[in-house]
Amino acid sequence: MLTGAILAGGQNRRMGKEKALLPFSGELLIQRQIRTMSEVCEEIIVVTNQPTLFLPILDRSIRIITDYYPGKGPLSGMHAALTLSRNPEVWIVGCDMPFLSAGAATAMQELKAALKCDAVVPVIEGRSHPLHGIYSKGCADAISALLLSGESRVSEMLRMIYWQEAPEAHFAEKHIGLDFVTNMNTPEEYELALKHAAEAALS
Repeated sequence: MLTGAILAGGQNRRMGKEKALLPFSGELLIQRQIRTMSEVCEEIIVVTNQPTLFLPILDRSIRIITDYYPGKGPLSGMHAALTLSRNPEVWIVGCDMPFLSAGAATAMQELKAALKCDAVVPVIEGRSHPLHGIYSKGCADAISALLLSGESRVSEMLRMIYWQEAPEAHFAEKHIGLDFVTNMNTPEEYELALKHAAEAALS
């Protein structure tokens, strides 16, 4: 019982265009993400404050929602997704991540059940990646309290909930690559990701 949520509310300053709508290996990036998430998610949500950009593109089965607290960054999108999810657990990702892994999501959901925690977040090379994590719906309450207090840093949210890390070894033992945490903020990073995808398709 998993919901997938794509946060597509960024201002895309460094990329210069809407990252979710970039062409990627024959489809739009957001379509690629939805295809991957559909492997394990019963419901998929796109959080955006520009729904008219996505309505003509996405299937009607995809729920498009907006922030309760606009202008507060990813934390606001996380809050909206968790609040409106129809399932008790939500896989939350950024719209600029081209290599999402359904296998990684399943591995984290299993770890979350075993550890009985509020969230599981991948930690790769010592860095946490909250935007490829699995969260309990109840985390929305802690996020709401932070946003109402004027705090919008995702790092502060992690201080407020009981989360556990999914380390590199957890994915390695399941033969899951680590490129799922890759994100693209600049045209240069976009070109590198396209090259990586093309090389992977040939291998």
